[in-house]
Amino acid sequence: MRLKYLCVSGIPFLCLILAVLTGCGRPAPARLMQGMIWNTTFKITYLSEHNLNDSVMIALNEVGRSLSVFDTASLVSRVNRAERAIAVDSAFCVVWRESMAAHQASSGRFDPTLSPLITAWGFGPGHYPTADTLRLDSLLRMVGLTKSHLRGDTLYKDVPSLQFNFSALAKGFGCDQAAEVLKRNGVKDFLVEIGGEITAAGNSPRGTDWRVSVDKPVTSDEITHSSQLVINLPAPCGMATSGNYRNFHTTTSGSRFGHTIDPVSGRPCVTDILSATVIAPTCVQADALATACMTMASQSAMAMADSLSRPVMLVLADSSVCMNESFSALVREKTRQ
Repeated sequence: MRLKYLCVSGIPFLCLILAVLTGCGRPAPARLMQGMIWNTTFKITYLSEHNLNDSVMIALNEVGRSLSVFDTASLVSRVNRAERAIAVDSAFCVVWRESMAAHQASSGRFDPTLSPLITAWGFGPGHYPTADTLRLDSLLRMVGLTKSHLRGDTLYKDVPSLQFNFSALAKGFGCDQAAEVLKRNGVKDFLVEIGGEITAAGNSPRGTDWRVSVDKPVTSDEITHSSQLVINLPAPCGMATSGNYRNFHTTTSGSRFGHTIDPVSGRPCVTDILSATVIAPTCVQADALATACMTMASQSAMAMADSLSRPVMLVLADSSVCMNESFSALVREKTRQ
């Protein structure tokens, strides 16, 4: 059989038609990137013709150089050593502004300047818990997000000893930064997960909504995974879960207290919530709000989430599950008890 050439302005057009036909409808390959970062695991699935792993890692390492309190050379460590004013980068600006938004939404209960209190209660490296009330009173005078001010790219501190610890939302911000790298490179379908926090967009490799499992809050010294339920993510969005069931101390009397500190009393928060899962437009927002939920009673947490129109699920101390209507609409599978 002889093929006839279709010509446009004297140029053979057959090869162009064949190239278009073979390219149409062929989905981009699904790529998987996984490993360890910031002492936790990460797993990233994205659909792309190009391997973007190196670019994603560069972005994540930049987040660490800005926000890691465990790196003495990081920007946040230098901010903590500064007495009054210091220039900050765009990453610091984003998490500071998101912290302030969560601080206001939670009536001041979300506060990333609690580092001295976190350390005092034994959740910093090399320290043991203390119940020294006089010491806590003195530490409370050293904390308070509203004692800092961001003007342009300069952070000002009213109290020279003010210190920041953005661990409550750094993983969420990292998810968003990895997502930005993928989007800049034309990727529309991806799911980024770092330590359980998630940023997602588009569809899964199956062409359906991204479906994710939310862990049960299993109290254990080791990380265990047992599914509470499965939801369809309303991508694009971020999702984060916070809880005290994995990061806690046990006293000599056998009682436990978690790492979430009450900025009013300076002591570990007392709440009927075991874990809080929040969905928001970005993962850094979801991460901050999930932590904020852990600083208050369940009724207050639900009221805050509803006022912000954020889907939320709370697992309570009696193992009951409480969720608002917007979260309930996403549930696709409940794990049998």
